[in-house]
Amino acid sequence: MTDANKPQRISTIRRRSLLLGAGSLGASGLVSARLGMPYIGNAAAAEPIKIGMIWAKTGSIVDQSEYLAQGGMLALEQRNNTLLGRPAEIVWLDEPNPQGAQQNAERLVGEHKVVGMVGGALSSFALGISAVAKKAKIPYVAANAATGDLTGKSCNKYTFRLQPPVEVHVRALAPYCGEIGKKWYLLTAAYAFGQDIKKAFEAYAKANGITIVGADEVPVGTPDYSSFILKIRAAKPDVVIGGVAASDLTTFLKQWNELGMRGRIPFAEISVGNTDLWGVGPEAADGLYTLTWYYKNPNNPPEEQAMAAAYEKKYNRPAADKAWMGWFGMKSLLDAIEAAKSTEPGAIVAALEKWQVKRGDLDVHYRDFDHQMVNRLLIASIKPKITDKWDYFDIKAELPKTQGDIDKAFGSQAESACKMDAL
Repeated sequence: MTDANKPQRISTIRRRSLLLGAGSLGASGLVSARLGMPYIGNAAAAEPIKIGMIWAKTGSIVDQSEYLAQGGMLALEQRNNTLLGRPAEIVWLDEPNPQGAQQNAERLVGEHKVVGMVGGALSSFALGISAVAKKAKIPYVAANAATGDLTGKSCNKYTFRLQPPVEVHVRALAPYCGEIGKKWYLLTAAYAFGQDIKKAFEAYAKANGITIVGADEVPVGTPDYSSFILKIRAAKPDVVIGGVAASDLTTFLKQWNELGMRGRIPFAEISVGNTDLWGVGPEAADGLYTLTWYYKNPNNPPEEQAMAAAYEKKYNRPAADKAWMGWFGMKSLLDAIEAAKSTEPGAIVAALEKWQVKRGDLDVHYRDFDHQMVNRLLIASIKPKITDKWDYFDIKAELPKTQGDIDKAFGSQAESACKMDAL
């Protein structure tokens, strides 16, 4: 077993590692947050409740995963590291690749006896974890993955997804791209997330009189985008639609700027992370995006504002959207365990299906027929002049606006590819 695959208890933060609060590296290797508890006579009742967390510790998605993991840890810390009156701890394992994510999900269930899991930074990772959740009958919250299959044809009773699927992001962003111009170039990653983006934008273009003047699929971890950028320049599109994630987006935008394309052809992408643009820097940042959450959105509910303040106090930097996603996904699972008054998987699943919180005028919840969370997205552009190294975005809209728009964007049960199984 490599060090990257071992569960860890970490007390200091580094570039590629995560501050996980109190505790030090112990023989068990668990991420543990045991506080002083009154004496519990029943030894079984005193056993800690374990929650599995699978976020990357290595690879191209690690910068986002750091925030996702920190948000998840914060959600448990805000409960004084207890659930159902018992100590609670998080076991955090790596997701080095899709196979590794699946294997570590199996370890969480088999070795660590977790009662639920949160994770899956990339869609391919989340699909692997979801398959384990279904087989092992363990509730799983996919807090970041956006592929439609997760709550579509690959849905299952034990998997819940926080991130709106690609189609919802596209329905929000595509009209803005259409206003820019009717000639689009697609540059998407060669895995589930990028392929879903390509398919959805092509469908929108066909239905709305837009011409795709070029399309490229690029491998994850591509170090040099110059040949793709030269093809885009030659095609002269009105807008470039991106579908590359995390550090790949950072690499592309830096090279886009270096080759003099920033400001010449507008760039747009769905489901971007704050860390992607922070990595680009204010000189090269550019584009129009959908965001799942933004720390400076004045419409954030009081509980989320308090979370952002607690996060910034602890880590001395603003909460990225991924910190919120890790926190919100973990919060929903912890809420469900408390509501179920049980660690029995079926009871937790039933509680997740009934879970909801108020965000403005919207009741945010997981739909019972496909376990997709219903929530709004932000349309944001890069500020013309960035004066704060963290504050890059101007929020243009929060969509879908009305309940009717939400129902249309997320689709109905009749339109869903999900055929939900039983417990």
